[in-house]
Amino acid sequence: MRIPSAVAVPAAVVVSLAGLYVHNVNDLPGQTATSPETLYPALVALGLLAAWWWGPRPLTTYCLAGWGWIHLVGGALSVLPLPVLPFEPEQTVRHYAFHVGYALAQLPLIVLTIRELRARP
Repeated sequence: MRIPSAVAVPAAVVVSLAGLYVHNVNDLPGQTATSPETLYPALVALGLLAAWWWGPRPLTTYCLAGWGWIHLVGGALSVLPLPVLPFEPEQTVRHYAFHVGYALAQLPLIVLTIRELRARP
């Protein structure tokens, strides 16, 4: 049985935000739910979800898919040993594990939005 997108997509946004929150609060020093690194992306995601709910569905579905991809790719790139990136916190297995969880939390949003776009005529 397939869950309707009106339930699945908002749930996927919540899972995506939970991944961001868990990563930031547990792995970055001094972070809370209202720290800019968590709050601002959450506001963007919720704004995109509101636009998806009431706006032009194909366009906003692309935007939500893109938002998931930005987090997935950005989270992956931010652990690469690039000289332009600060390494605070220290790059440890624990830190990488939080990035894996963060990445996995983006997959439902990406998969569901791609499925919804493919299902449209």
